[in-house]
Amino acid sequence: MPSATPRLPGSWPHHVRSAVLHTIALLHQALTHARAWCANSRIARVRLTAELERAQTEIAQLREEIRIKDARMSLIEPRHRPHYPAAERLAILELRAARGWSLTQTAKTLLVMPATVAEWMARLDEEGPHALVQLHVPVNKYPQFVAYLVQRLKELCPALGKAKIARHLARAGLHLAGTTVGRMLKPPLNRPPTATSAASVADTGRADRVVTAKRPNHVWHIDLTVVPIVSGFWVPWLPFAFLQRWPFCWWVLAVIDHFSRRVVALGLFRQQPTAQQVCIVLDRTIRAAGQAPKYTVSDKGPQFFCSRFKSWCERRKIRPRFGAVGKCGSIAVVERFIKSLKTECIRELPLVPLDRDAMAAELQLYLDWYNGHRPHEFIGGRTPDEVYYRRRAANTKPRLETRAGWPRESLCANPQAPVRGPCGARAELVLNFVANRKHLPRVRLKRTA
Repeated sequence: MPSATPRLPGSWPHHVRSAVLHTIALLHQALTHARAWCANSRIARVRLTAELERAQTEIAQLREEIRIKDARMSLIEPRHRPHYPAAERLAILELRAARGWSLTQTAKTLLVMPATVAEWMARLDEEGPHALVQLHVPVNKYPQFVAYLVQRLKELCPALGKAKIARHLARAGLHLAGTTVGRMLKPPLNRPPTATSAASVADTGRADRVVTAKRPNHVWHIDLTVVPIVSGFWVPWLPFAFLQRWPFCWWVLAVIDHFSRRVVALGLFRQQPTAQQVCIVLDRTIRAAGQAPKYTVSDKGPQFFCSRFKSWCERRKIRPRFGAVGKCGSIAVVERFIKSLKTECIRELPLVPLDRDAMAAELQLYLDWYNGHRPHEFIGGRTPDEVYYRRRAANTKPRLETRAGWPRESLCANPQAPVRGPCGARAELVLNFVANRKHLPRVRLKRTA
């Protein structure tokens, strides 16, 4: 009987590892195309099936990441592994209680010894600075409920840094300095350096600023960015990358008003747009704004540094300006917004949508939150909408004073605001989210008895 086993080349064992990578990358490419088709299907069941399958794949890949990291840590002898901080020990015990794990399950999952977990449990109620298991205790002289508000806000919105928390609370009526918020937050936070030094540099360098806007819609910044859908573009074959187009990524056009830092438009494209497509979005933006800008600032991309775009600007009496090639900061305003878009929105999404309408909806939610609720450092903690529409800033309205003995005429954290009601006020944090998106918080304080 002839054998059913296929005949393979004699040197096939030498290419097994590269074949595995090529196979997985090809499968990833094929699945991305299939999911893209399903995400745009008219059948709801097909769309839901594609979404579920994509989420299951993401969970499986995250589990594989954790397994790889655990495999590396398990090579170290238990007594030589880094110790968990006291606060993280309590977090482990809380996780154990929430999952119902035994000592062995907890130790195996967190790569410690069962006796170590048992000792944490036995010494759970120890007091003092050297206790084995500790709470995240704030170090400050304010009433404890103020520290609780700050900590609760950080727990519910981990993407917010201390400066952003201070600005959100200031808009809600509770004025705290960023350094005070930092002392109230639990250590360690591993936050990036505060924006204080950057703000001082910006203040000292404003006289040298090249771009100056005197009013809203005077200067617009324009730029394009790529938003990956499938986390990355790498493949193991030439040219070692997927094409930068849908279904592997979205192209996003951002238009920012320099005076107010308001996002006046976001355009979404399946592939790199042409100059004509960019001009269509800008025409729509001009109609919505009711006027055209005097200047546009962009890089020298093919959509902007071309005769089509320059002719469009000439017909509308717009003077295009271009950032210097290779010079850092030449288009810093729009580049800074793109960084915020990716860190505060795109990377907070469980999965970047494959459907165009769904992606456009996510961008619109972020645009509304960014313009209307997110305090901006450059404009003094105000929101872009407040500057653009010349509204009174929320952080200049009368504030809550939580210290009972604090003199009413004394200064507070910037911006200065009078005290609302009697001193020693108690407040309750009211936190909701735009369309239930945890990365788009709206902060409000309600006075309590």
